[in-house]
Amino acid sequence: MLAGVVWLLVGFAASQALAADAGRGGPAAPSAAPSVAQTEPAPRRWMAVPRVIGRITSQDLGLVINTDDPYSVQVGEYYARARRIPEHHILRVSLPVKSALTLQEFEEFNKRIQAFYGDRVQGLALAWRMPYGVDCQSITGVLAMGYDSKLCAANCGPARSSTYFGSASSRPYKDHGMRLGMLLAARDFEAAKALIDRGVKSDGSLGLRGALPVTAHFVITSDNVRSVRQVFYPPPTQVSRLGVDVHIDRTDALKNADRVLLYMTGKANIDWLDTVSFVPGALADHLTSFGGIFDKPHGQMTALAWIHAGATASYGTVSEPCAHWQKFPHPQALLLFYAQGATALEAYWKSVLWPAQGVFVGEPLAAPFAREPRDLREPVREPPIDAPREVPKEPSKDAPKDPAKDVPGELARSEILRGMSMK
Repeated sequence: MLAGVVWLLVGFAASQALAADAGRGGPAAPSAAPSVAQTEPAPRRWMAVPRVIGRITSQDLGLVINTDDPYSVQVGEYYARARRIPEHHILRVSLPVKSALTLQEFEEFNKRIQAFYGDRVQGLALAWRMPYGVDCQSITGVLAMGYDSKLCAANCGPARSSTYFGSASSRPYKDHGMRLGMLLAARDFEAAKALIDRGVKSDGSLGLRGALPVTAHFVITSDNVRSVRQVFYPPPTQVSRLGVDVHIDRTDALKNADRVLLYMTGKANIDWLDTVSFVPGALADHLTSFGGIFDKPHGQMTALAWIHAGATASYGTVSEPCAHWQKFPHPQALLLFYAQGATALEAYWKSVLWPAQGVFVGEPLAAPFAREPRDLREPVREPPIDAPREVPKEPSKDAPKDPAKDVPGELARSEILRGMSMK
């Protein structure tokens, strides 16, 4: 627990330094590139994250179905069967099917959540596409962290920091008072069904000895503002213990990429997604302004496009966030927590420092690196035997040929932001 706190404090100090420049961050558009994207990047290196024991399972997850939304009813019932969600964890509510709830509508909804679940569940699967927001904030963010009355008056500024960012906990509600949420959102029921099936199929499927490797692509595009996260990209590495090949790609879009586990980029629209082959459990997102707005024309690709292309989870913001990396998934945190056996729900939430404006989308329980314990009712208690062992002191200029010390190891403490320029 201390390790996660140390990491959070380092991250919070860095975020406070950036907060002073909030007005200069500019929208997530090419007109106001932050200086970090214009300078020579620091040498890439792996960073440590806290070691995580256990994960959220179906016994820890609540499922919320909107009975006024036929999509929600279909998807919710299918998900309950696919993931064997206990009936006493399924809450049926009546909500307006629209982009954003008013604060009063949300408060009534949240009362139902609190009264029904109490402290019984750690996370929520929300079986709908809409509502995805509460005023200018995401419904997942407000459910977990409460409504921030100041944020909508200055949505380009800093937001509340999540205490779950970088946490070692697999019990977010118990340890942090945060009930994590993710929307089971897709373009239609058939796409949602395929999404759920991919999540279920992914469990325990990766990190197996002798299996074909998967690829993690960290993409630097021509859009300097939306590529702000590149300073946190890891070095290109072949991680044979996990069966993951890490790539740094300088291109506006991948084309004909195979066995993709992670695709992280920054651009308003991403081409050639129909040529990308995602493995079950894949994570993919792009830093842009309106990736979480599913029902209004704004000229930008949304998180649903990733789901439609075959990803199992994604993320997007529901109001203009400006180019603050803290409002989007941290590249290494996302990969390293997922590779320890965390679910997609946990890995994504652990990677976002300011999640108030971001909506999490996908199949929450997907866990391709998980190893099942003997008692399936309990979460995993040991990390995969393939877990990396040491942190390299310097990144290689080219992809190494699987040296013994090429990946982060004990994962006992985090200094994920140390050495990064915050100016």
